[in-house]
Amino acid sequence: MMACLLEAPLRISVLSEVTATSRHYVDRLFDPDPQNVLQGVIDMKNAVIGNNKQKANLIVLGAVPRLLYLLQQSSSSLELRTECAVVLGSLAMGTENNIKSLVDCHIIPALLQVFCDSAGLLCTDLIFIEACLRCLRTVFISPVTPVQLLYTDPTVIPHLMSLLSRSQHTQEYITQIFAHCCKTPEHQTVLFNHGAIQNIAPLLISPSYKVRMQALKCFSVLAYENAQVSMTLVNVLVDGEQLSQVFVRMMQRDKPIEMQLTAAKCLTYMCRAGAIRTDDSCIVLKTLPCLVRMCSKERLLEERVEGAETLAYLMEPDIELQRIASVTDHLVSMLADYFKYPSSVSAITDIKRLDHDLKHAHELRQAAFKLYASLGSNDEDIRKKITETENMMDRIVSGLSESSIKVRLAAVRCLHSLSRSVQQLRTSFHDHAVWKPLMKLLQNAPDEVLVMASSTLCNLLLEFSPSKEPILESGVIELLCSLTQSDSPALRVNGIWALMNMAFHADQKVKVEIVKALGTEQLFRLLSDPDTNVLMKTLGLLRNLLSNRPHIDQIMSSHGKQIMQAVTLILEGEHSIEVKEQTLCILANIADGNTAKELIMTNDDMLQKIKYYMGHSNVKLQLAATFCISNLIWNEEDGEELMTHGSQERQDKLREMGFVDILHKLTQASDPNLCERAKTAMQQYLA
Repeated sequence: MMACLLEAPLRISVLSEVTATSRHYVDRLFDPDPQNVLQGVIDMKNAVIGNNKQKANLIVLGAVPRLLYLLQQSSSSLELRTECAVVLGSLAMGTENNIKSLVDCHIIPALLQVFCDSAGLLCTDLIFIEACLRCLRTVFISPVTPVQLLYTDPTVIPHLMSLLSRSQHTQEYITQIFAHCCKTPEHQTVLFNHGAIQNIAPLLISPSYKVRMQALKCFSVLAYENAQVSMTLVNVLVDGEQLSQVFVRMMQRDKPIEMQLTAAKCLTYMCRAGAIRTDDSCIVLKTLPCLVRMCSKERLLEERVEGAETLAYLMEPDIELQRIASVTDHLVSMLADYFKYPSSVSAITDIKRLDHDLKHAHELRQAAFKLYASLGSNDEDIRKKITETENMMDRIVSGLSESSIKVRLAAVRCLHSLSRSVQQLRTSFHDHAVWKPLMKLLQNAPDEVLVMASSTLCNLLLEFSPSKEPILESGVIELLCSLTQSDSPALRVNGIWALMNMAFHADQKVKVEIVKALGTEQLFRLLSDPDTNVLMKTLGLLRNLLSNRPHIDQIMSSHGKQIMQAVTLILEGEHSIEVKEQTLCILANIADGNTAKELIMTNDDMLQKIKYYMGHSNVKLQLAATFCISNLIWNEEDGEELMTHGSQERQDKLREMGFVDILHKLTQASDPNLCERAKTAMQQYLA
């Protein structure tokens, strides 16, 4: 009992002693004797090394503003200013809260000002410059530091470039700052315009490994999705050797893995930006095999993740690279190991270790799904190989409900890639009922996930997919109609695309349900959508709805006036050939209806438009317009009483309007399809 009573006062005493010591260090910074101040800073430096508690205490007690003041004063000795920079750098190596406090005290402008002042630039003391740069580097590489602070003052980047030649340390620190702070196309442009490529390229052959690596990382972030930088890089010579060949040498097996991987990323980004052909030997024979090696189980987890994601990005648009990768080092089966980590979560009792392992497990699964998605995006045989990999479909289905949003996104991306296969839609997708978790994923998901999930749903709703019926029964129409009202053009496209697929060869009940759920107002809003893809898919939906004569007549009897108005607006508007062709095809479908064709025959303005497009310079539009007239003049008796305008009356009216003369002329057309269609229409007049 006595021990417990004594413990608390003892702890308070220790804390008071620590605080008193920290206060003493801070107080010495204000000593009127400069020599005492210098010794105080040196003692503070020794006290904070490896001691986060002491660092935090000094920050709380106000050491940072005083250190920055002393650093910036021209009256301070060079030794004092250097020691201040060293202490600030040591404080920056503490916790993220320490970094936040340093940033709040405006440490970055203060340090940058050292380089921007003429006095700072004229300073020849390399130790001082290196101390400031080392501190600046430590602050900038922290995830809590806003990288934009590097670009606030336009004089900073040029000054940092000018310091690159001072020493290997300045080269290492500055390139590390550039590599970490280049996050956007705007940042790439600023660095590019200030000579980053010319200044950093020679550092790739530096005797210092750290300098070579930071220079390499600089080029990887500069080249990412940047055609201007990538095109410039291919023409750069380093000691008489092309830069791409320097990168190839850095990918050799005897080089450190970090170097191999970063060099492979540089060549990958240059290739994706169009600066290097996908069939270039440095890509096919060097970069791709290097990235496949990074995926093997011998590599560290971080290396396997980075290797897989970079490889997925490299071959995403190229079917040949996908085919080569799929047969390199058993890659498809190698990726299955990504799902086997950690081997036993239940055996781990350390919470930190458990969090660490689960984080890596998520990263590995995400990378594997991305790479499978890229591998299977074009080739049927590769898709088959992927789905036949052990428990692959079960893993994808599980991935759709992962706690990590990134894993869910990667899993649905993989599913989307595989859903392009008719065979997989009919077999694996049906056997594993993937539509169920997919539908669940569509509920309240972020837009990025929604786009990929709805794209996959479009494929599952194709006519030959066995999943189409159960999806229809699950009440998906309301969900898809809500997507068409999204602010995101990609979601509007997918929503209307899925409805279009659903309406293809659908029964009348489904079509009526689609029209009712979507509403004519929204349908015609989509027909005036500024996004051409949305407009095209909406026209496709309308075309599928207006197929099968009873369906055409039923829909046109309810919405004919609005549909004809929309068709008129599109044919009169400034639209592409593809849009107008699709619109004329819709008109041809309407002309195929029993009663619906009257909406065209009684509309002389519309007939004149058809006549105009029959004489258009574009063959596609001529063909679609001719098809429309062919349906209007079709001589067909179905046993029922002829309409007000029977086929003979329609033919007579069209003859009077000059359509027969146009058809006769088109029978001599150079295009065989147009010629054949015109001849078929002419035969109706002779029947």
